[in-house]
Amino acid sequence: FLTLEDETGVANVVVWRKVFERFRRPVMGGRLLRVTGPLQREGQVVHLIAQEIEDLSHRLGDLGHPLSEVVGGTTSVTDNLPKEQPRASTRSPSARHPRDQAKKLFPSRDFH
Repeated sequence: FLTLEDETGVANVVVWRKVFERFRRPVMGGRLLRVTGPLQREGQVVHLIAQEIEDLSHRLGDLGHPLSEVVGGTTSVTDNLPKEQPRASTRSPSARHPRDQAKKLFPSRDFH
């Protein structure tokens, strides 16, 4: 199981053994993942049954920038991003080391 979170909420990702074996590298090493597959809902609980898992960690540097900067001046993502392979970021990531990326993505929630 994996847990994915975005601005809309949290989803439990079910990764069956064969899928895990096929996508082991992105599952174990990816910091930003795209998971595709059918959704199942039980009340407010959302399950995503993983069929494809893609490591998009190379796009972490694009987070926090307007979409028009990331895809070359337009706001249509589907027209500019390839279907098969992820588009390499043209921006220099501001946080290059995974630890620094984590600090940028997940600021401390310490309340002291």
